Amino acid sequence: MLLRLDFNSDVPIYQQIRNQVVTAIASGELKPGEKLPTVRALAEEAGINMMTASKAYQLLKAEGCVTTGRRDGAVVRIPERGVSPPTMDGLRLRICELRLAGMGKEEILELCGKIFDEEVSGR
Repeated sequence: MLLRLDFNSDVPIYQQIRNQVVTAIASGELKPGEKLPTVRALAEEAGINMMTASKAYQLLKAEGCVTTGRRDGAVVRIPERGVSPPTMDGLRLRICELRLAGMGKEEILELCGKIFDEEVSGR
């Protein structure tokens, strides 16, 4: 998996890594059981601090997207069904932002359906 990090973005690097791994798992690019680079290897490849790479993996582990172990490193897993409270909070915020942009319920649902279809079809 090739990460595309934007060092000029307002989104922290660890969050960019988390977001790209989650997207890759959801799209099937990353499969359950697939090993991710070690923290050290990820940091070296991406040109980032090891603590940044570690923070991304810790977040992914807390969300159930990876398991970690001394021997195996980070391994992809599919999180258990259910929506975490932070995900629900994020969704509520995005809906509020869309409403502030003037969109109504039907427009928001149509947009969500379009994005979902793009993700399922691989864009």
